[in-house]
Amino acid sequence: MISRKKTRVVKVGNVLIGGVNPIVVQSMTNTPTADASLTASQIMELADAGSEIVRITVNTDSAARAVPEIVRIIRRNGYDTPVVGDFHYNGHLILENYPECAVALDKYRINPGNVGKGKRRDEHFSRIIKVAVRNSKPVRIGVNWGSLDQHLLSALMEENASRTKPMPSGSVLNNALVKSALSSAAAAEAEGLPRELIVLSAKVSEVTGLVDIYRELSEKSDYPLHLGLTESGIGSKGIVASASALAILLNQGIGDTIRVSITPDPEASRTEEVLIARQVLQSLGIRHFSPQVTSCPGCGRTNSTLFQELARDVQDHLDKKSREWRLNYPGAEKLKIAVMGCVVNGPGESKHADIGISLPGDGEEPKAPVFVDGKHYTTLKDGDLSSSFIDLLDSYVEEKYSG
Repeated sequence: MISRKKTRVVKVGNVLIGGVNPIVVQSMTNTPTADASLTASQIMELADAGSEIVRITVNTDSAARAVPEIVRIIRRNGYDTPVVGDFHYNGHLILENYPECAVALDKYRINPGNVGKGKRRDEHFSRIIKVAVRNSKPVRIGVNWGSLDQHLLSALMEENASRTKPMPSGSVLNNALVKSALSSAAAAEAEGLPRELIVLSAKVSEVTGLVDIYRELSEKSDYPLHLGLTESGIGSKGIVASASALAILLNQGIGDTIRVSITPDPEASRTEEVLIARQVLQSLGIRHFSPQVTSCPGCGRTNSTLFQELARDVQDHLDKKSREWRLNYPGAEKLKIAVMGCVVNGPGESKHADIGISLPGDGEEPKAPVFVDGKHYTTLKDGDLSSSFIDLLDSYVEEKYSG
């Protein structure tokens, strides 16, 4: 069991972040926020996929005017998912000029690196925080190396250059991110924002840098931490990099809420990032969302596609049944299923699962033993193996989790 560092608890709408509460999965829309109907639809789609908090861009007057309607639409449809406003550059103006927007949102996300420059930066930051205080709204202070306060970074670089043994520039950058996050949090508290309304993040797009930064943040503060590798990339690169960074930190007990920031394929569903985040948590044994299928990759002993087809059929069945089982069979989300392709690891892996099947490999006797709770239950020989095994799976779930 992974032991988490205890942080303060921040309430965002109906969701609790930090402390001993479950690690929260977040996502963000990519629709034009000014289109209230389209944005609300995507929020609901993300929530259906398992996103427990959804962030939206609020960058224009038309976007700000749409926010209350967006929230009304999703609440009217039965969704209590907290909605977070993402503010850059003009956040102080939007929050002051559109009080209905400020009230409708459940949390604000601000980046201290782009709220303004010089004295303007402090003034604009203060104005945003005052709106949050007035409305009792939590704030995520999200530092990002792509928009870091350049004045702070330059000062730290000059200080480093004067040392007898200067640190690598990457280490100075990491220090600047940590310092920006912590000093901004202190400034927010000085403006009257309670410590229990502050969440921190400090994102980069390199795995090792992210790990170093969050370790330091975790050591130096007790604010809840939002984890995520920023701009992680497209396809397998983005998935692997994000999973690697999150897994390292989560396995060390660091992090209270996560987002996977992958680049989606054009026209692809935004929900992929939610599914990946949930799978990271489930793979680490931190949370359980749906039954898991263990299946072998195949080798020269498995020239038949039978085990691949069965694994696909079982996964498709689980996708269809997941919501029903979650409602009617509590605990079924922890179910482990094995679909194996030959005698080498098939029986052993199937015994480790709650229910598993070992299909015959090339040259093996045409029979498929099924194991339930570690013991041989039956052997399937003829007919449609897929429907027969799925029937056994359904019966197992009904019998074991019906309460």
